[in-house]
Amino acid sequence: MAGGDEDEPDAAKAPHFHGHRQRLKERFLKTGGDQLADYELLELVLFQALPRRDVKPLAKELLARFGSFAGAATAEPALVRQLPGAGDAVVVALKTVAAAAERLARDELAAAPVLGNWDKLLRYCRTAMSREGREHFRVLFLNRKNILISDEVQWRGTIDHTPLYPREVVKRALELQAAALIMVHNHPSGDPTPSQADIDMTRQVADAAKSMGIVLHDHLIIARTGHTSFRDMGYL
Repeated sequence: MAGGDEDEPDAAKAPHFHGHRQRLKERFLKTGGDQLADYELLELVLFQALPRRDVKPLAKELLARFGSFAGAATAEPALVRQLPGAGDAVVVALKTVAAAAERLARDELAAAPVLGNWDKLLRYCRTAMSREGREHFRVLFLNRKNILISDEVQWRGTIDHTPLYPREVVKRALELQAAALIMVHNHPSGDPTPSQADIDMTRQVADAAKSMGIVLHDHLIIARTGHTSFRDMGYL
């Protein structure tokens, strides 16, 4: 049909949800995402993955299974695929949303000195890590002006244990000519309280970095319920 969306069938053969799709797109263009319910925003995402299906039931099923729009966008692919009608195309659509949110938050963080933009740092870390099902460590490498040089995941571990080797962190910092570090790791349990192992490891990294003239500004633990700063707690 001339002038119509490529993913829409001819009007004479249009299924019952054809008009709903068009109305939802028009509402989004007119009012933005803030005016849409979570399931409606999910529908817009799913339109791209399933252009010839009524996606409202799947959108509502995703919310029921994962609790929220963010939960659906960051859900493990294997769990998404368990839902009827949710194959690779749906997984890619959802993961694209999650990757885009992380990229936007990281670009905001990289635009100015990190230490002067702590709220943006926390927002980025929560976006990137708070819903991870496995514990992992990332290190933010900063130059002398505390501008982000590189943000790298150093290790992914089991659900409750990630080995991080101070020597490897410092070696990478020297390779990047970094002057400072911020370590970040997540607690999939939801509790950001540091363990004794977390505390001991942080001190080992701080000592190893200091010996090479590199400052460890902070170590953040990110969880769904909040975050912990080792600097604020007096461990650094």
